[in-house]
Amino acid sequence: MSTSITQTAYNYKVVRQFAIMTVVWGIVGMAVGVLLAAQLVWPDLNLNLPWTSFGRLRPLHTNAVIFAFGGCALFATSYYAVQRTCQTRLFSDGLAAFTFWGWQLIIVLAAVSLPLGWTSTKEYAELEWPIDLLITVVWVAYAVVFFGTLIKRNTKHIYVGNWFFGGFILTVALLHVVNNLEIPVTLTKSYSLYAGATDAMVQWWYGHNAVGFFLTAGFLGMMYYFVPKQAGRPVYSYRLSIVHFWALIAVYIWAGPHHLHYTALPDWAQSLGMVMSLILLAPSWGGMINGMMTLSGAWHKLRSDPILRFLVVSLAFYGMSTFEGPMMAIKTVNALSHYTDWTIGHVHAGALGWVAMVSIGALYHLIPKVFGREQMHSIGLINTHFWLATIGTVLYIASMWVNGIAQGLMWRAVNDDGTLTYSFVEALEASHPGYIVRMIGGAIFLAGMVIMAYNTWRTVSAAKAADMEAAAKFSVAGAH
Repeated sequence: MSTSITQTAYNYKVVRQFAIMTVVWGIVGMAVGVLLAAQLVWPDLNLNLPWTSFGRLRPLHTNAVIFAFGGCALFATSYYAVQRTCQTRLFSDGLAAFTFWGWQLIIVLAAVSLPLGWTSTKEYAELEWPIDLLITVVWVAYAVVFFGTLIKRNTKHIYVGNWFFGGFILTVALLHVVNNLEIPVTLTKSYSLYAGATDAMVQWWYGHNAVGFFLTAGFLGMMYYFVPKQAGRPVYSYRLSIVHFWALIAVYIWAGPHHLHYTALPDWAQSLGMVMSLILLAPSWGGMINGMMTLSGAWHKLRSDPILRFLVVSLAFYGMSTFEGPMMAIKTVNALSHYTDWTIGHVHAGALGWVAMVSIGALYHLIPKVFGREQMHSIGLINTHFWLATIGTVLYIASMWVNGIAQGLMWRAVNDDGTLTYSFVEALEASHPGYIVRMIGGAIFLAGMVIMAYNTWRTVSAAKAADMEAAAKFSVAGAH
């Protein structure tokens, strides 16, 4: 590529690559999720093999949907938004390409190693140390590309979405390194540097910050760019968006101990996690309101624009999840909810309702833009996808809420003589209908993703090289 083109065009190639792989990994990750849901309905689907057992495939599902689907969505949208808002090309085409191929290699290595049982036994961060090192290298390259682009921007102002993307990149780097300090024994086995309650705290400091920064700050970067763009309105309150950012950054980092109520963690630390979680409600809802109110003067667009529907409903689920989280962090509530399916429902309210929906909305906006098309192949199919995603999410969450409360109440019911009223098996039997509904909800959501893949394929296959080249050219009028 000549220097002149480099100076006058955005790097959309890497955005296109990540966007396509987001859809692919979304289907793979969610298909594994539906299989896992089916295994709880029909345990024979574990196939009596170690590699296909629930315990081996669960971390694969987690990594596939969060880091493969969600990660690729974050790479695609952050690379797109940072170029558009800074009116400059990515800092390094070579490093950007390295982040793409490096991230795909990490995902493939996870898909191979997790079913084999090669894990560091920590939730979210199960991958063994050689893969951890590769993640670190790719992530540093990502940070160099992103912040390098910010430094060479042609605009005076750093757009708020980039603050969220930047906060997400830095914090994920920090928590990845801290959580994964371990002593290698063999190529596939290591032991954590920490022990006991310290190890648990480090794990949940990581785990909850994966929620706070990977799944919240990163996708809020997406929200602050794509909601105003799709609505054709400025952000409702720029001042509120700044407050939203700094409040989340300051408070989220302290919330991890709420996962360790009634454990060996000191009581003061548990209480600190609870209080910080309750405080988080305010900035979370401030951000939701900011996103929602951006539609002031554009609410009528919801009637005809299913992309905007995805984005608005994702904000509704963001609000619901960030209310539910603080409530579940209250110690007395946690005594009922923890280790039950209620937790699973809460996680998926955030994952399906917030993360997946905002990603899907952002991709439907972005894909035509980077492939030089006016719009997606079919708006009707986007609408169908919206309803499948919404119905699937609601069925999933509602079934897990009901299951969770039933489990919590049954597990702690005692007879007059102090013995347990219900056996674990009885609680499991009571949960069975919920598992069927959850599986159906997951399958409906997956069907929506398959429709998205077809729509994307038709859109991409109609793209012409000249149009893609023209779309990548700088245009001050259409900037950011």
